Amino acid sequence: MSNRANYTDLDKRAREVFKHIVENFMQDGLPVGSRKVAQNFPFQDATARNIMSDLELAGFLEAPHTSAGRLPTDHGLRCFVDGIMEKGELSEIDRAALEAQCKNDGTSAGDLFENASAVLSGLSASAGLVVAPTQSNKTINHIEFVSLGDTRTIVVLVASDGTLENRVIDLAPGITPEMLREASQLLSERLHGRTVSQMRDAILAEITQRRDELGAQVATLIESGLASKLDDGKLIVRGRSQLLQDPSALQSLDRVKSLMEQLESKETVSKLLEEATNADGVKIYIGSENSIFQGSGHSLILSPYRNDTDNIVGAIGVIGPTRLNYAKIIPSVNFMAEMLTQRIKSL
Repeated sequence: MSNRANYTDLDKRAREVFKHIVENFMQDGLPVGSRKVAQNFPFQDATARNIMSDLELAGFLEAPHTSAGRLPTDHGLRCFVDGIMEKGELSEIDRAALEAQCKNDGTSAGDLFENASAVLSGLSASAGLVVAPTQSNKTINHIEFVSLGDTRTIVVLVASDGTLENRVIDLAPGITPEMLREASQLLSERLHGRTVSQMRDAILAEITQRRDELGAQVATLIESGLASKLDDGKLIVRGRSQLLQDPSALQSLDRVKSLMEQLESKETVSKLLEEATNADGVKIYIGSENSIFQGSGHSLILSPYRNDTDNIVGAIGVIGPTRLNYAKIIPSVNFMAEMLTQRIKSL
């Protein structure tokens, strides 16, 4: 067999042995030896060793130590997920259980995201994560310039869900309270119920056309207000400690430490959102495929969720060791994303 063969290149016996090894690995994360394989098949230990050796040469298995058993490689796990694993739907009982754990009983959006992250952590025995809606995608209810004296003002942006963000900007000489009110009124009227990104070009075109009427100072104020934006979304992670429970964590504490640091990085939020925005449903990254948490050796299952205008505003998923129970977690993440979409629309 050639290096990094496809699953379809394997004969029936090799497929069954490979499937057996992966399923054992997913249960305990430990290498599987030829003796254990032979105990579950009608052939001798030597035959099992030969099959496992062929699977290793083909890129499906690897040996963590010379005398140990074999573990599936990232390539092998990808083949398993894409070609062997039975992909099912959640049962009505499972759906009801997930819904019950994320009750929409008047809780705030923040509580909803916290609960969703915790639910996925408990279900996967790994870390559940939610990127709360990007503030820049939130619609604006009101924008106001509040004077801080002759040289500075606060731009107050109030999102439709009540989120507030403040930005201090410098003022050109001669700006009056009336000019601040005029700029506030124009921006509030144009932005109400819309996002800054949706209306920026149209408003800039309008003030260019009306610059003489508005005056250069008011026009500059409006441009400064448009330059202000709400912050990026917040990454909510629950179950970090679960990442230390996997047997592989003790072997690679540096990797786990790197992952923890990446989970604290603001850059991670934008990367997750970028991946979610490009996703058509659930995306699965296995081990080295995971460009967001590069070098962590962990898998990521991620799905976007949307707001009432069908725009992607956040992401939900699970990050954990490569031995995740993909068959269970993939439909669960998909369902949770659908549920968050519905709940956000009703908030």
